This record gives sequence, structure tokens and C-alpha cells, in this order.
Amino acid sequence: MLQVYTGGGKGKTTAAIGMAIRAMGAGLKVYIMQFMKSLAYSEQKVLQGRFPELTLRTSGKPFFIAEEGTLSKSIQDKLGDSVVIFPKGEPPQDYVDLIRSGFEEVVEAAVSGNYGLVILDELNVALHFGLIGRDTVEELLDKVPGNVELVLTGRCAPEWLIERADLVTEMKEVKHYYAKGVEARKGYEY
Repeated sequence: MLQVYTGGGKGKTTAAIGMAIRAMGAGLKVYIMQFMKSLAYSEQKVLQGRFPELTLRTSGKPFFIAEEGTLSKSIQDKLGDSVVIFPKGEPPQDYVDLIRSGFEEVVEAAVSGNYGLVILDELNVALHFGLIGRDTVEELLDKVPGNVELVLTGRCAPEWLIERADLVTEMKEVKHYYAKGVEARKGYEY
């Protein structure tokens, strides 16, 4: 099955990690690739190295990226050096190369027969920013053996992916404390 967790609300990665824990409890091996993330998130400290049936990898940098015109000046000022702004359709080549390299690892893991669950965390966002192409992702979807469950997370899942998926959950933000100026909190958002 192909599962997609998308939408503007909180909880996409959290849901995927919950599924990983459930799969390990059922005796399955799990592979997680976190695209667009470096080793800076609290869940990684718990997951990495503690479960022999889990492989966790990252393919990202310690900064955010955004297309020109998508962030207000005040948000850009607030983020400072932690965000790289790029012209629409022209993502930074080093980031494209990094995502491609991580994706090659995912393909190898997904078709190896070693894992029952493969999670591609934030892949939807990488697709949205043009860091990886539709053809590349569809080629993987065509290759994955029938006994491997795939989970793709991230905002902005493209319509073609939603149509192809067996399960799609959209996380909808109804209310968030960010609107009150509360920053991301360690242990809750990262």
C-alpha cells in the first residue's frame, strides 16, 4: 500500500513515526529517510541506534529553503541565516544533489526486500520545491515490491500522488499557537 500524510496541520511526521513503532512491534523492519532534515530533531535521538529493526537516515541541511515571495519580510528577518531563499523553479543545486543522493538510498532500501515499511518523510515538500521530479518518484513507486508499505509525508502532496495513493490523510490546522507568536518548541515541534 501507498500511504500519504499531507496538509497544513501538525502531525504528519508524528503519524509516520507512530506507524514505524507499530510495524516494529509486529516484527517488521523499518527504513526511514527524512528529506530536508538534518540530525536536529528530538525523535531522531530516540530512534537512532536503539532499535536493530530500524534504519533512520537524513538527507537535508540545517536550514530551511523557500521560494522567493512565499515568506514575508518579517518572517525572513526572524529566520535570518536559517533560511535560503531561491527563485521559483531554481532550487539550490547542492540541495537537489543531496536529495537525489538520499533518494537513491531509498530506492535501494525499498527494493531490497529487507524492509516491510519504508517512510519517505517530507518527500512531498521536496517534490513541491522541485528538488526531485515526479518521474523519479513514480519510477520508485513502480518498482516497490507488493510486500513493502510506503509512507510519504509532507505538505503540498501533488494531485497525481494523491490519486495514486491507497490512503491519504490530510492534516488540517484548525488552530495553532504559532499564531500567538509561540516559537517551535523542542520536544513538541522538533
